Amino acid sequence: MKGGTQVPPSKRIGKAMEELLEQGTEGYILREFLRLGKQLLIQELLEEEVKDFLGRGHYERTKGDFKGYRNGYEPRKLKDIEGELELMIPQVRQAHEPFNSRIAQFFKSHTDLLDRLVVEMYTRGLSTRDIEDTLVMLTGEQVLSKGSISRVTEALWKEYQAFSERDLSQIKVEYLFLDAIYESLRRYADMKEAVLCAWGITEDGRKVLINLGLGNKESYECWLEFLRDLVSRGLRPPVAVTSDGAPGLIKAIEVVFPKSIRIRCWYHRMSNFRGKVPQELWPEIKAELEGSH
Repeated sequence: MKGGTQVPPSKRIGKAMEELLEQGTEGYILREFLRLGKQLLIQELLEEEVKDFLGRGHYERTKGDFKGYRNGYEPRKLKDIEGELELMIPQVRQAHEPFNSRIAQFFKSHTDLLDRLVVEMYTRGLSTRDIEDTLVMLTGEQVLSKGSISRVTEALWKEYQAFSERDLSQIKVEYLFLDAIYESLRRYADMKEAVLCAWGITEDGRKVLINLGLGNKESYECWLEFLRDLVSRGLRPPVAVTSDGAPGLIKAIEVVFPKSIRIRCWYHRMSNFRGKVPQELWPEIKAELEGSH
């Protein structure tokens, strides 16, 4: 993709994320949302990296020494645990020295850090220190200026606020699904934190991601705060709520959605069954359970 006047890829990715949240998807929406989040995070960093190199932003005139022109973008694939991410690498022409993105190169070998950053980005928001520390960890030095890191932080913080504060009153959820996944999020800490997840199926059959949040531990208090936040933002009581058997979560559901039907998650139920029977008998028992479900 050549030419220097295109809309920055980060803007197009942000628009795709908005459409995903508004329209839902037939696929696994959390995975798709985080995939786009990873693309957005790297793209914001790439665009600031070329801005530092040239000494000016999109559509800005040259001030001081001329360092080259933007020359569009070249697509590049970045492999991670979920598959491939498509990045748009900024290109520069008529520069005194070649522009080679160090950020793209270093993230190529450290997609685990990228995963953690993106989960944190949508559960608590990222600070300037978070991004600074990550880049230093990757490269051994600060590869972006303080001003660029500040601009990236501001853009990503706005993304976090838009996601975590958006109005839920127009999402007509009939079936709500709640679960917690455990991730190693904090830097330099060998411990995992619960990421609370809420997604649903609307009355017209769409799957929608509703919210993510940090729980520290999967307790009644954490789930109660999480669910009350959803209600305060306009989420109506669903017909049914599906969850695992965690006592704190069940109690929070009963307090916040007392009239909704609570359904035990079939996946968790099957996992519990499997842990209680001899492994050689499991295939037969599994088939019997699935046949009666």
